[in-house]
Amino acid sequence: MPKTVFEPSIKSRPTYGVLEHRPGTAHLMVADAEGAQALLDLAHSAPPTLWTQAMIVYIPGRSGQQFTQALANLSPSQLHISPSYAAAQPRLHKILQTAHAGLQIYLAGTESLMGQAQAAAMAVGVPHRAVQMEHRGSLARRVQCVHCKGITENVTTDPFECSHCGLNLFVRDHYSRRIAAFQGVNIDAEDPGQVPPAVERFT
Repeated sequence: MPKTVFEPSIKSRPTYGVLEHRPGTAHLMVADAEGAQALLDLAHSAPPTLWTQAMIVYIPGRSGQQFTQALANLSPSQLHISPSYAAAQPRLHKILQTAHAGLQIYLAGTESLMGQAQAAAMAVGVPHRAVQMEHRGSLARRVQCVHCKGITENVTTDPFECSHCGLNLFVRDHYSRRIAAFQGVNIDAEDPGQVPPAVERFT
């Protein structure tokens, strides 16, 4: 799956590039689903020595086991396969908390994964310039309701119903790096019940 191309939007909406090798003392790579393909593409241009310093955390998700063997064939120093981001968090936090200066971070896959991993890195003081991100796969969004502050994962329609308070929310492009989520605003606050049909926008 090729790199995703996004339409221009507001300044707070994240933008993504293409992963490239950067010199560092260690290399942490976190990917989910089709994000694995970005790591495999990186292997075509990166020196083989990169992988001897690479720690890969991979969450297969909907891609199943399609990419796991190919990632193993890169012979990274560590390869951890996790069923979910929540399950991978303790390992990620340990790696980040014990990291030394010069760590390079490569994030690939869905916006939910990349945003949460970036927030975890920033929380322990990893410089923003040391984090690269490349979007691959699903466009589903992680959305915070601005009214109840609850977060709903894997939002694909706009509007959608908040999974916490039940309000009908319009999904904005406004994004918070701190909580790694887009913002959802009540769409029928002034005219209760006047909710347009939900449209699949983030598949």
